[in-house]
Amino acid sequence: MEAPAEMCLRDRKRCETRQRIVDTGRRLFSEKGFEGTTLDAIALEAGISRRTFFSYFTSKEDVLLDTCRSAVGAIRPNLLEDREQTVPIEAARACLLRFVSRFETKESIFDDRLLRSTEALRARKQAIYAEMEGALFAALCERWPSASQRDALRLVATAAIGVLRVASEKWREENAKHPLAHYLRKNFELLAKHV
Repeated sequence: MEAPAEMCLRDRKRCETRQRIVDTGRRLFSEKGFEGTTLDAIALEAGISRRTFFSYFTSKEDVLLDTCRSAVGAIRPNLLEDREQTVPIEAARACLLRFVSRFETKESIFDDRLLRSTEALRARKQAIYAEMEGALFAALCERWPSASQRDALRLVATAAIGVLRVASEKWREENAKHPLAHYLRKNFELLAKHV
């Protein structure tokens, strides 16, 4: 059996390699465009073999979507850490406000533009939103486990992720003139006025 220190070292090296692949991919996408960047170029620049690349990712699209996927995993802990909110929509709002601070970077605007550059990537981006909605719904159900609330919680998750999508689009259109949280707050206020 492996010693814990060896396991930690291996895990750390795997995380470092994964991050190096993502950073290299992002740099090459920026320099050569998404279509002009090959999987082999990412592997070569990251200092790994093609085979090693496939130990981490299945495609160059997955490299681009890595940050989005980690965002999906962050929803549950963000929602469950705040026990002050007693109404599901307010818990979802508070969760997403904490959550968006991770995406207020120039890199995220760049990634978003890339994800809108081809039909296939746009479809993958929409799938990420669906995953986020599912993660938020699951976390809401964990927080409010009564079966009688399931339909209402599904609506809350759908509405909250819709608010996030519209806020993200406005943030991108205005080239991050304000923090993403600003647009998110405004859109939740708009939703509250009209529901």
